[in-house]
Amino acid sequence: MLTVLGFVMIATFLVLIMTKKMSPMAALILIPALFCVLVGQGAHLGAYVLKGVGDLAPTAAMLMFAIIYFGVMIDVGLFDPVVRGILRFCKADPVRVVVGTALLAAIVSLDGDGSTTFMITVSALYPLYRRLKMSLVVMTGVAATANGVMNTVPWGGPTARAATALKLDAGDIFVPMVPALATGLVAVFLLAYVLGRRERKRLGLLTLDDAGTAAGRAVPAGEPVLAAATGSFGARVRTTVLRTAALRTAKARPAAAGGGNGGSVSADPATVDAAPGTSAAAHGTDAAAAGTDGPAPGTDDLQGLDPHRATLRPKLYWFNAALTVALLVLLVLQTLPIPVLFLLGAATALTVNFPRMTDQKARIAAHAENVLNVSGMVFAAAVFTGVLTGTGMVAHMARWLVDGIPDALGPHMGIVTGVLSIPLTYFMSNDGFYFGIVPILAEAGAAHGVGALEIARASLVGQALHMSSPLVPAVYVLVGMAKVEFGDHTRFTVKWAVLTSLVVLAAGLLYGII
Repeated sequence: MLTVLGFVMIATFLVLIMTKKMSPMAALILIPALFCVLVGQGAHLGAYVLKGVGDLAPTAAMLMFAIIYFGVMIDVGLFDPVVRGILRFCKADPVRVVVGTALLAAIVSLDGDGSTTFMITVSALYPLYRRLKMSLVVMTGVAATANGVMNTVPWGGPTARAATALKLDAGDIFVPMVPALATGLVAVFLLAYVLGRRERKRLGLLTLDDAGTAAGRAVPAGEPVLAAATGSFGARVRTTVLRTAALRTAKARPAAAGGGNGGSVSADPATVDAAPGTSAAAHGTDAAAAGTDGPAPGTDDLQGLDPHRATLRPKLYWFNAALTVALLVLLVLQTLPIPVLFLLGAATALTVNFPRMTDQKARIAAHAENVLNVSGMVFAAAVFTGVLTGTGMVAHMARWLVDGIPDALGPHMGIVTGVLSIPLTYFMSNDGFYFGIVPILAEAGAAHGVGALEIARASLVGQALHMSSPLVPAVYVLVGMAKVEFGDHTRFTVKWAVLTSLVVLAAGLLYGII
């Protein structure tokens, strides 16, 4: 009974958020509360919720102060050179932008913390995606999948949990898996390339031209017509639209370039005004479905990286850089608990960069929306995990899956573990999977001569999908900062993350690791 209700509860939650019948926060709270009553344990709901909240409270604290810290670093201009470097690399080519997303997320993921990765990645790339009217779910999907593969570093969490649960050395688990994980990362870059090509096809050819385009010059028939829009980075985004064959004989008319407000005037009615603020319907695309809604005409939502904003602190740049590097190093070394590190870092950053009390309050207020959204989602997820664990549903579901493994598959428990890790790490927390399920799988494997090391390595396969699980607090940082609906992110990302996990599993089998 608990097994069936557990699967029904999860399915109900996913259907409601993916169809947008309920908000993720409301669904995370109300659905488990209802099912807790249905299983006859409504009297224990309070205890389950408080246990879940207690377990996730350190994570919520970490996210709150991490958002403030990185928000302040963005305000003072620490990441402005990164943004300029990305612009130079991407050159407004959607393929380069998406591949750059995967690369940046993979590099930053080396710190082992998904929240940090998503905050830095979104902060650097969100303005560019909006300016080019690219799909934001592409950014969140690629970043989450890349982070999932890289999350397997020994200090990232899953490997350490597997090592602890099975009493193994983390290095013995991780190092042999490097070729398979590297193959998975290559698969992420190939996915980014394919998605980038798709975005390029949807949007057309895009370039960045620092010199701008001359206004008012005659455009000969058959020459590409440039619809320009000035970006807030001092660059000019241009969409090149080739005239159709029927118009190539038409009389050329001068093209008027757009002003600093992002507007543009096309030289021909057949050309498309691609400036931010225009409707995506003009391009024959559905902006709502693609997650690429642009700002209103005459507005510019890229002011967060305005090179002339009053919050810049150029004289403190190297202090802020050193503080951030020190914070990340201490995070990797686990010198102090992560929440404590970010709490101290946020307080230091605010005090040094904004000595005046009024300025500190203004910076905190500026990031209050993100803090509230993310911390609220974490505590809502605590209700879901608390009920799922407290009622015993997750244990019954796991036992049902393990007991359902045919004896004939016993010698292949490595493969079985790899396959099961994909759905189980999506529907369960890493703690629940590695401390509750993996030891059971290891015992079953030992009975058929499969070593614990092989089981531990196979258990890492599903991490590409795990980072998009509704039970992972970091994913709410990602979708919240990117202003993407969680249901849209889930619909888009799950299939690609599952494919990436299967690539890692296949590579492990091919290389003889699993």
